[in-house]
Amino acid sequence: MPKTIREMKKALLIAFAVIILTGCTEKERARSLGGSSEIKLEKGQRLLEVTWKGNDIWLLTEPMDSDYQPRTKTFYEDSAWGLYEGKITIIESR
Repeated sequence: MPKTIREMKKALLIAFAVIILTGCTEKERARSLGGSSEIKLEKGQRLLEVTWKGNDIWLLTEPMDSDYQPRTKTFYEDSAWGLYEGKITIIESR
């Protein structure tokens, strides 16, 4: 049991961080707290566009042409202050 106000604050901060980190998906953490996440598209789909709407990520895809070479694409934040910059890597495959 915490004995001082400082220890109580530290315990509350740790509890809050645990709740936040376990209550978010990997993509939400990458967007809100920085870090990275990976999305593997369905085989044969290529990425055209990606965007956030609220806490959800929306992907616009289409079937690959027969001569299209699958690529790995990165959707990232470049924030003004350089803090909590998130990155989503999107992987295409045949």
